[in-house]
Amino acid sequence: MRKLVSLLLFCFVSAAQAQLTIEITQGVDNPTRIAVVPMGWSGSQPLPEDVSRIISSNLERSGQFDPVPRTSMLSFPSFEADVFYRDWRVMGTEFLLIGDIKEEAGRYYVTYHLYDILAQRKVVSAGKVDGGAAQLRDIAHHISDKVYEKITGIRGAFATQVLYVEAFQNTGSEDKFRLMLADADGARPRQLLESDQPLLSPTWSPDGRKVAYVSFETTRPAIFMQDLATGQREQLTNFTGLNGAPSFSPDGTKMAMVLSKDGNPEVYTLDLNSRRFTRITNHYAIDTEPSWTSDGKGVVFTSNRGGKPQIYKVTLASGRVERLTFDGEYNARGRVSRDGKTLVMVHQRGGVFHIAAQDLTTGTLRILTETNLDESPTIAPNGAMLLYATRFGGKGILAAVSLDAGTKYRLPSKQGDVREPAWSPFF
Repeated sequence: MRKLVSLLLFCFVSAAQAQLTIEITQGVDNPTRIAVVPMGWSGSQPLPEDVSRIISSNLERSGQFDPVPRTSMLSFPSFEADVFYRDWRVMGTEFLLIGDIKEEAGRYYVTYHLYDILAQRKVVSAGKVDGGAAQLRDIAHHISDKVYEKITGIRGAFATQVLYVEAFQNTGSEDKFRLMLADADGARPRQLLESDQPLLSPTWSPDGRKVAYVSFETTRPAIFMQDLATGQREQLTNFTGLNGAPSFSPDGTKMAMVLSKDGNPEVYTLDLNSRRFTRITNHYAIDTEPSWTSDGKGVVFTSNRGGKPQIYKVTLASGRVERLTFDGEYNARGRVSRDGKTLVMVHQRGGVFHIAAQDLTTGTLRILTETNLDESPTIAPNGAMLLYATRFGGKGILAAVSLDAGTKYRLPSKQGDVREPAWSPFF
């Protein structure tokens, strides 16, 4: 088998090659009208990043907001004395975000204010954040999170990141695979690994410091864990047969995975401190695709033990297995939301694979996507959105949908097929 061709840690690749681009396809019926005024800036040179535009794009991408175009703004206030509520109310604006940026010794200091136009009052007073030039985009994401949470009551997830696998052909027509890391909006992609062998199932540790994935760089599929700060990689499994589908426990001390070392694909856990493997399923059927319940007391997995692929849960303390899905003949790749209320999965209906969500209390299932060949759902840490892989225009792309199916957007890549997304935890 061909060897790993290169390992490139935290190298930036050009945006023209790999950056995901946002294409909003659907928002909620009555989005909140917000004006994000260009931040005041008195520097002699243009800012490296347009902080206000990033904030506006973030809020628009959530589907919950309808930003006022800059060309429609009657004024560009940076300070409270310049805010005239009447002018913004006439435009139908509900909230107004203004701010000012100052630079001192290479560091940027951003002060921002959020106003409720209808109530004619300030709701965020003198929020302040600072950072270097390379952190201006992080500052924009941070402010976006604060504004989103203040208005919706839900913690923002704009400052999170996503892992994904990019598959493409080089000039020699040989397949190449890249493990990529990017901001949640697809910006600032970084290449963590490039290989001429498949890369599968990337996943995050709960503290966001490590990732795990499956690589075929050896003579068999193997699970690797990689430290993002140092780039150090560690091979966790080297068993004969299947080694796949790694999933960190919520406390980060264990990892669930699928191994066939004893003959049949079963779900195991690995204690990351003692390196002890524990088999948690025992059935002649195929058990695969494990993920943890939000409390860490159980593991959700896919099994055909009932004849067709369905999603089951095993309680670790007792070993008790229960079936979770009954609607339809195919349900797989289950993922539980962090609040433990929703199970997201790949669901087949009418011969087409969609992403669906099931209420774990009532059992009610709803289809979230209308595309074809949808797979690999991953839920945002705030539970508001999920990413998944699908096909559009003959290419593999990432797409996003809210858990109420009211908001949708696509993140196609300018190069190659994109697949296997994994949304980070909060940092």
